[in-house]
Parts: sequence; structure tokens; C-alpha cells
Amino acid sequence: MHELITFFARNSKWFVFAVYVVLSLMLLSGGDPYHRHIYLTSANSVTASVYDFSNNATGYFNLRERNSDLNRRNAELQSEVLALRQQLEVMAEKIYTDTMVMDSGMQPFRFIVANVINNSIARPFNYITLNKGTLDGVKPEMGVIDASGVVGIVSVVGPRSARVISLLNPHFRLSCKLKGTDNFGSLVWDGRDPEVAQLEELPRHTVSRAGDTVVTSGYSSVFPPGLPVGIVMDEAGSDHGDFFSLKVRLLSDFSALNNVQVVVSDMSAEVKSLEAGEAEDEERAKKAFN
Repeated sequence: MHELITFFARNSKWFVFAVYVVLSLMLLSGGDPYHRHIYLTSANSVTASVYDFSNNATGYFNLRERNSDLNRRNAELQSEVLALRQQLEVMAEKIYTDTMVMDSGMQPFRFIVANVINNSIARPFNYITLNKGTLDGVKPEMGVIDASGVVGIVSVVGPRSARVISLLNPHFRLSCKLKGTDNFGSLVWDGRDPEVAQLEELPRHTVSRAGDTVVTSGYSSVFPPGLPVGIVMDEAGSDHGDFFSLKVRLLSDFSALNNVQVVVSDMSAEVKSLEAGEAEDEERAKKAFN
């Protein structure tokens, strides 16, 4: 209490000065209408400035809450966009399946439409990843094609994705023939140009010329017969006296793969069972011969 009295006593002159100033302003504004107008205008200006500062300060301190709300709304919009995109993909797949024209050679086959989510073309052994898996009916050893030609064959399958051995992989050999002939060979990539492959082991008597179409032979249950694969460029050289190879420009653009179709064969299980039986018969025959 003593310190408070000392403080007022020490600053009494300033308190008296402040009282005189307030009284002067009151007398000045109360006696003359002009001075009153000036006083009210100045007071309103000061008040407006104070309110503006207070509003800006409040808005600044509320930025974190507003940013959180904006992030939440953005997340909701992103979820809606993804849901709509998935619905559009499902509708596009349904339309594609409903409008696909099947010729007589493709009747035992069905197709699962998939999107490419990963792809490589510059490695020695290239693979492709699809966004469909066992939950969608995809299984190992199913063929994969696009609108232009053969893409590869399924090797490993997960519940919602599948890994495909690309045609641009030396481990993948595709039975092919020249369109309009019965002479077939093996199409294989040599690891160089992603647009070019080799059709090997063609019989020497096969007649070919640049511009001929190379198609699938149909000698397996993986791919339908007659699917286009590439165009003959020129002769690549001889394997040995009875066979030769052709250089083939691939029709599928592996650098721009997007939508593909997984080939489902209704005869695949039956063919595999028969082939397994043939292998067992050969083993029994070898044992009996020995």
C-alpha cells in the first residue's frame, strides 16, 4: 500500500495533466458543434483502426484451425474424386466387354480388362504390373494383350495385382507364324530395340517378304490364334541350314501401355490336364524301354 501511494505521489503531475487534457477535450467538444464533429470523426477513425487490428489479429490466430478445416475438406474431395474415377473405370471396362467383337477363333476365350500401373522397357528383363489379381479372376500363365497385339504372360498374382513377363523379356518365347501360312517359329526379344523382336526357327522353305504380318499360331491355350504381333522387316540371318530368322517390328507400343486385356481360356485346364497326361505317358514309355 505504501508503494502504491509513493507511485501516485511521484507521478501526480502526469495524472493532473491527463485530467486537464480530458476536461479540455470535453469542454471543447461540448461547446462548439464543429469541434464536436472533429472529435467524433477522430474517435470513429481510431475505433475503426482498433477494430481492424483486432480482427486481423483474431484471423491470424485462427489460421491453424482454418487450415485444418481446408485440409479435411481437400481430403474428402480427393476421396470423392478417387471413388468417381474407380466408378468410371468399372463402367469403361463393362462397356468394353459388352462391345468386344469376338470372331470364331476367340469363342473359347474371355477377357479381363486391366490397367498397367508399372512397366519397364529399358532393362535386360522387363516386367509389367497390372491392377487386377486373383480377386478379379487373374491367374498365372494367362496371356495379356492390348488393342494392337500381344503384350506378355502373367507370372505372379496377388489378390489385387499381377506381375506380367513382358514380350520384351528374353525368358518369354511366343509361338507365331506368318499370316496365311502354317509355318511357325518362336518370337523372342534379343534385348536391344524395344520395338523389334526376332521370329526364330522358321523352316527354310518358308516364303516371306517385308511387310508380312506375324500372328499367334494358336498352338497353346494361352493366346487365341491369329492375334497380330508384328510386321516383318527383313531376314535376320540363319540359325543353321534348315532354319532361318526374321526381324519383326512389334505392333504394340510398350512405351505407352495403358489398358490391356488378360486372356482367360475356357479350355486351359483341359489342355494342361491332357499335356500333363502326355508327359506321364512319355515317362512310363521311357521306363518300359529301359
